[in-house]
Amino acid sequence: MDLQYLIRLEEKMQDDLLRLCTQRGALKGVLLATEDIDEHWKILAPEYMGDAVPEIAKYPTVSVSWAAYLGMAVAYGWDADWETYLKMPYQSYYGEQGFDDLDEHIVRDLLRIPLDSRTAKELEATIRSCGEKAVDLIRFEQVPPQSEMAFHVFSRACKAMYRIGAAIQLKRMGYNFEKVNLGN
Repeated sequence: MDLQYLIRLEEKMQDDLLRLCTQRGALKGVLLATEDIDEHWKILAPEYMGDAVPEIAKYPTVSVSWAAYLGMAVAYGWDADWETYLKMPYQSYYGEQGFDDLDEHIVRDLLRIPLDSRTAKELEATIRSCGEKAVDLIRFEQVPPQSEMAFHVFSRACKAMYRIGAAIQLKRMGYNFEKVNLGN
């Protein structure tokens, strides 16, 4: 397996998704991130991948997109009560229908955004666009389907989507990067 290829692919995907989110007004050209949120992906990823991989054939966009909602939920928890959210099991992000309505559960029940609101519809459209872009980028790589490399490419796409979702939520909560002068 070519680790450098996967790293470059993930960076390109993240840059393309960041550009798309900036064009849509969901971000401002900067990927907001924290080490805590990024590290938490390592805990959630195995179970997320277990849910997402079987969905790839029928619902490729959903299988990669739900990672963004998971990133939003984790970013929310990081701000609200990190010690509590850090201990929450992956399944606590499920909706009534499990993985199938993880998106709606996170938006409606965790972020408290009414599903019929303009904000929810804009989020859904942005995340769908990002998911479609991620799927297009995966397909462009022409990796043999159901191969070990295909799994790793998909995994990197999900991680990029998770980070994009977290960045969107951090921005929604008012976070931004500022240059700090440490005084020389």
